[in-house]
This record gives sequence, structure tokens and C-alpha cells, in this order.
Amino acid sequence: MKIFVVGGSGRVATDLIADLKEKGHEVIAGSRHPEKITAEGITAVKLNLHESVEKIAAVIGSVDVIYFVAGSRGNDLLQTDAFGAVKTMQAAEKNGVQRYIMLSSIFSLQPEEWYREGLNELMDYNIAKFFADNYLTTNSSLNYTILQPISLTTDKATGKIQIGDGSVATNPIADVAKTLASIIDHPNTSKKVIMMRSGDTPINDALAKV
Repeated sequence: MKIFVVGGSGRVATDLIADLKEKGHEVIAGSRHPEKITAEGITAVKLNLHESVEKIAAVIGSVDVIYFVAGSRGNDLLQTDAFGAVKTMQAAEKNGVQRYIMLSSIFSLQPEEWYREGLNELMDYNIAKFFADNYLTTNSSLNYTILQPISLTTDKATGKIQIGDGSVATNPIADVAKTLASIIDHPNTSKKVIMMRSGDTPINDALAKV
């Protein structure tokens, strides 16, 4: 498949790109700073989410799948995490790209859960993701999957996860990336919102049961 990764210089994107390449996919990675995309064997392009839908669509071009894994880390929530995401959805529809996979945040569509211990510091980010994810699920015609991990860590990958709510409060970045890369191998993930945490089930087995 030909895949466009939005936010291609980020922490999750770096592992995601490597996983997609290992699976044999053609990867185009877009970032405001494409010089920071260091992966070999891919196409790195400049993508500015502050630009118009038309310009974003021109950069993305004709692909099979779009991954949105961009994140401003709180510095640009409206332009990147909220409306920037929406503009990539609109660009996808403009270009005839149906498959769209969103990296989001745990409980992004359940604001009543944001007051749980440990989630308060993510409030502004979750608000941005709430509006982006709502647009994706209710205002777009895209074949979406929204992946909602809990707090990300730099721990070594385990290759095992848990789907749904639970007590574990972390996910290694490498496992999140592997889960994202595997979603396109599982048609049953279409039109699904998937909460994930570290767990005991191999990633592909867990996704097969979504």
C-alpha cells in the first residue's frame, strides 16, 4: 500500500514508519520539518497543518491510507491537534482517500472520564482530540479507525496489549506504533474506536477480536 504519515518526524511516527516499511508498504512522511525525518527508503515532504485544505491535499496526493500521528505536545493544540487534523480529513475526502487512521488519546470521546486521576494534565489535549475525533466519526465519510492509547513511555516493546478499559496506565511507544501499523491488516477495525493499554495479548490477536 501507499501510505501517508502526517506528523512524520514525531516519536510514534518514527517507529510506525519503520514498522510499515518492514511490512513492505511505500511510505510518504509529512512534517513541518522534513529534515528531521531520518528513516531511509521513504519519501519525506514538507507538510504544514496551518496551510489550507487545498495545499494539504496537494502535498498528500494519491495514497491508499493516511495516518494522523502529529502532536503539538501542547504548543499548538488548535492548529495541529484539532483543526489541523480536520483539514487532513477534508484533504483525504478531496483526494478520494478512504482509509484514515487516527492516533488519539484514551477516552478522547468520553469527557466525563477526563477527571480520572492522572488524566487531568491531558485536559487541553483531550479537548482538542475530542473535536477532531468527533469530526472524523460524525462529519466525515472516511473509513476510520481511532486508536486511543494511555500514557506513552519509552519502555521496550512487549508486542502485547489489552483492548478496552483496565488498570494499566501506560503503553510503550513501540507497541503503539506496531498496533497502528497492524490495524490496516484487520478489516474488522473499520469504523471502530479502540482503547489500548499494555497487556498480555499479542497485538494481532487483540485486533482480530475488536
